[in-house]
Amino acid sequence: MLSRFRPRPAAARQLMRCGLRLVFTIPMTAVLLLADPPVVWAVATIPEVISNLRDEVVGLLAGLATLFLTFGGLRYLMAGGDPGEVEASKRALKAAAIGYGLAILAPVLVAVLKQIVGVDEGGGQ
Repeated sequence: MLSRFRPRPAAARQLMRCGLRLVFTIPMTAVLLLADPPVVWAVATIPEVISNLRDEVVGLLAGLATLFLTFGGLRYLMAGGDPGEVEASKRALKAAAIGYGLAILAPVLVAVLKQIVGVDEGGGQ
């Protein structure tokens, strides 16, 4: 009786998973692609695009800096006096500081970019 409940081979399980993924993703993709698109896609002015880009860059820089800060701190705590590990952790902490600095300076860089491009805050294209 227990012979009916033998485990499937790994290849069969992988094939089953792949098949289930296809059964789910193909209809969902078709529904999303065949759905009526909105009347107006992302129509934005140049200042809006630059502002949105700045927000994305600041978020990305802050997130990566936090990641480097965390890894650098953990490496420093776990170095155990090893000079090579301590130096590697200090490099990670310096990279985190540079990342935070760039995240703080991003709005300034975008203001300079807006002046170079000649875009005012009032809008227009």
